[in-house]
Amino acid sequence: MKKLAILIYSFSSGGAERQVSILLKHLSSKYEITLILMNNTIFYEIPENVKVVLLENSNPVENGIKKLLKIPFLSLKYRQILKKNSIDISLSFLNRPNYINIIATKGIISERINPFEEYKTSSSKGLINRFLISSLYNKAKLVIPNSKGTEYDLNKSGIVNTKVIYNMLDIDKIEKLKNEKVDLKKEKFTYITVGRLEPQKNTSLLISAIKDIDAQLWIIGDGYLRKDLEEQVKKENLENRVKFLGRQKNPYKFLNIADCFVFPSTHEGFPNVLLEALACNLTVISTDCKSGPREILSPNSELTKQIDDIEMSKYGILTPVDNLEKMNKAMKIIKDNKNLREKYAQISVDRVKDFEVDKIINEWINTLDNLD
Repeated sequence: MKKLAILIYSFSSGGAERQVSILLKHLSSKYEITLILMNNTIFYEIPENVKVVLLENSNPVENGIKKLLKIPFLSLKYRQILKKNSIDISLSFLNRPNYINIIATKGIISERINPFEEYKTSSSKGLINRFLISSLYNKAKLVIPNSKGTEYDLNKSGIVNTKVIYNMLDIDKIEKLKNEKVDLKKEKFTYITVGRLEPQKNTSLLISAIKDIDAQLWIIGDGYLRKDLEEQVKKENLENRVKFLGRQKNPYKFLNIADCFVFPSTHEGFPNVLLEALACNLTVISTDCKSGPREILSPNSELTKQIDDIEMSKYGILTPVDNLEKMNKAMKIIKDNKNLREKYAQISVDRVKDFEVDKIINEWINTLDNLD
């Protein structure tokens, strides 16, 4: 049995962590897995036969320069852990773990977000990360983006050692969990969104968009913008219609009873929550951001297509990024058109089949087992 190390910052409630949790569950019978964390936050369940090692216990708000200066030291420590545990394959997720993995082993890295959108600012953080990505990623054994959009931008920037593996969806688990009872009263037509309360997710756009719609909005997730968003809700007199539900171990039970999923992000890698909404037979409205939403909702369209109005795509509605007027228009269309909602709900199951666990897990196994 080969020994596999998976390096990720923490095991908190994010999308990358969710994908790793599925990998652990389905690969731990084929590989002897060591999960290596840089922070001891654990949200998802870890199989008993997976060994857990702390590379460090990082402070999430640690100074950026200090983070940068620690990379060589952590790379050396990571290499020692791999040697001590006789690791055959080293796989990492997210940027800092990826830098450490490449420096330590030239291992396999998984890019979970479009890095040139995430770090396009001229801030020191943006400049440093763009430099590290450009300098290091081609030295990795393989770069695995989770969308063709991210791969396109990586290739365009000279990073060519890439192979797309999409996020996977545990449909059986969702089917079991989505029918759990919800201790929350649904008073009227309900929009729902899921994501960290950070600028990238652009949740404030939805709060503004719902102002003149007779409906309620449920927000699942947490983050440092929560207080600001709660103040916005209070200022707009929307306390009775906008509910902050925090992090949820089982978001599917809320998705299952809502009427429409709305996703206002400015940029992404491959938003798994869109697939989860489809798996709960929800109509989906999403910004046409880089990367992922177009690949999910309009898979046969041109990858680099740009829109300035709403697009009625095959599996959902796409809107221009950060456009309040068009998001509001799309939300009204879905609320007022029951036949359209039912049409999207009926075909959603066809799309999620493309991302079933067994199919994607086999892609991971074939990739890990067939590296030079």
